[in-house]
Amino acid sequence: MKLKMILASALLALGCAASAQTVIKFSHVVAADTPKGKAADFFAKRAAELTKGKVKVEVYANSSLYKDKEELEALQMGAVQMLAPSLAKFGPIGVKEFEVFDFPFIFDDYADLHKVTQGPVGASLLAKLEPRGIKGLGFWDNGFKSFSANTPIKTPADLKGKKLRIQSSKVLEEQIRSLGAIPQVMAFSEVYQALQTGVVDGTENPISNFYTQKMHEVQKHLSLTNHGYLGYAVIANKQFWDGLPADVRGQLEQAMKEASAYANKIAQEENDSSLEAVKKSGKTMIYTPTKEERMAFKKAMAPVHIKMADRVGKEMLKEVYKETGFDPEKL
Repeated sequence: MKLKMILASALLALGCAASAQTVIKFSHVVAADTPKGKAADFFAKRAAELTKGKVKVEVYANSSLYKDKEELEALQMGAVQMLAPSLAKFGPIGVKEFEVFDFPFIFDDYADLHKVTQGPVGASLLAKLEPRGIKGLGFWDNGFKSFSANTPIKTPADLKGKKLRIQSSKVLEEQIRSLGAIPQVMAFSEVYQALQTGVVDGTENPISNFYTQKMHEVQKHLSLTNHGYLGYAVIANKQFWDGLPADVRGQLEQAMKEASAYANKIAQEENDSSLEAVKKSGKTMIYTPTKEERMAFKKAMAPVHIKMADRVGKEMLKEVYKETGFDPEKL
């Protein structure tokens, strides 16, 4: 993305903000019918209602404005005002603590997760974004990730030597290596074609992303490992957000509170319905690991917690362990 294009978009955004109606461009990289896509549309609707039309939120799904590699730069430059990037995106810009969400099996369920995202730990993480010109507004769930490939996946050994697409995260890289597989960092918008052409052999995704991006058309096997979490931080350009009138900002905070509750409510529902859709397609064989098989994955990936502790900070890990009760040394 050329700097001139970003600056031109930023100037346009500033012009909109100065007009009678404030326009917020909210960009994201997934389909409109995913949990994030639906929550973004919900936020746009509630923002218009609560501000009585003073704010118009324009939602751009499926990387229609920026690819996921370009999003954060665009936000920091002011070309867009809001994003909902995956939590793994903050490590590469220097806020490595967010990569704690990439540690395998660190959350058993949504209850464990929400103790972190909706508590003091989550608030402290969002605050770490402000020195980079980013205002953290909340966390949205997507779901727990499962592995896919064109061969069956029942044990860690089944992924040995496979090229697996991941997001840009040093923790995720180590996770894939712990299985004897080869991590391949790749933009989300490029994954379908990469799977189709054999550039990568498999991937890890919540089921809603797997289905809405049509990965079931190019992956023969899906194993419901639920080994990791994928979620989002809803963020805004800090200068833009702080410059809003106090009453409008309060109304948008209320809209965000409602949208966050909605997003987290539908996340599991969307993943369940997507799983049924994948089953009905008949194109992907779905396997549910036994308790013993899932424990084998846990044990295989437990060393990631030790090796990558310094990456996110041992104190940060301790705070999360305290909330979730996870202890990799007991595996």
